[in-house]
Amino acid sequence: MPNSINQQILLKSRPVGEPKESDFALVETPIPEPGEGEVLNRTIYLSLDPYMRGRMSDDRESYASPAELGSVMVGGTVSQVVKSNHPQFWAGDFVLGYDGWQTYGVSKGETLRKLDPNQAPISYALGITGMPGMTAYFALLDIGQPQAGETVVVSAASGAVGSVAGQIAKLKGCRVVGVAGNEAKCDYVVKELGFDACINRKTQDLSSALKAACPNRIDVYFDNTAGPILEAVLQQINLGARIPLVGLISQYNAETPPPGPNLMPLLVKRALIKGFLVGDYQHRQAEFVNDVSKWLQEGKLKYKEDVVDGLENAPHAFIGLLQGKNFGKLIVKVSDDPTR
Repeated sequence: MPNSINQQILLKSRPVGEPKESDFALVETPIPEPGEGEVLNRTIYLSLDPYMRGRMSDDRESYASPAELGSVMVGGTVSQVVKSNHPQFWAGDFVLGYDGWQTYGVSKGETLRKLDPNQAPISYALGITGMPGMTAYFALLDIGQPQAGETVVVSAASGAVGSVAGQIAKLKGCRVVGVAGNEAKCDYVVKELGFDACINRKTQDLSSALKAACPNRIDVYFDNTAGPILEAVLQQINLGARIPLVGLISQYNAETPPPGPNLMPLLVKRALIKGFLVGDYQHRQAEFVNDVSKWLQEGKLKYKEDVVDGLENAPHAFIGLLQGKNFGKLIVKVSDDPTR
């Protein structure tokens, strides 16, 4: 190890509305020692994801406990094993874990997934071959159940989850329409990812743009955002439409719950809207990894990363993520990647 210092970013205070950099604290501590059955990891990449905003608060009902004040911010990590007291891991192994916002972390061996750099770049385990890709895969296929010839609309279409969901819908023979936050993102999902159309939510009227892009109306809406996009989509769903509710990014910084959309179309169209948590699908991870790895190797899926250098820049990058400033899957490069 080059030094004996472990940098950590702690949750210093609970934000009201949009997080501020002062809600985080960068500290230095000694590098910990792994105990029996544990592994010491050097963090190479840290994932930044919208769900982290919910973990910063303790005043709202959630599917997971909030982060404790003064604790290391939670987050998925790709790391290299430095020391191992677990029989299945050796120094030098690359692993996917959940060590959070720090340069070194100790994990229980059973919480780690060993990575093969020859199968895909190791950073992909935080995106297309990890939690975001798994979210796209199972939420679309299990809840959305797209059929060839149907129309699928995807919000946050250039993001880590939406970009994969839309490409899988195209592989299933659907017409796919994205919704994104600027023209560069719209150009990317149409010209690079192969979506049939993309709507700029900031410059176009959602209702009229959806009508033009979805002449046969909407069968599946992959919802990463809720809010105004969901409200506009509901007015144009088909009989028996399916809506996987994956994210609520439009309201993560809201201080009070926003007024909900009119749900009458769900009744009239006998549509399904179902919440999705990726943790419910861990037992089917191998199925997902096999399919997505094959599609990547065959060139059927494309993937974009937005890489920020330095752990100290994680708070600023995370705040930008909630504002839609990232372009692709947002990760922090914490230390050197020896596979690249």
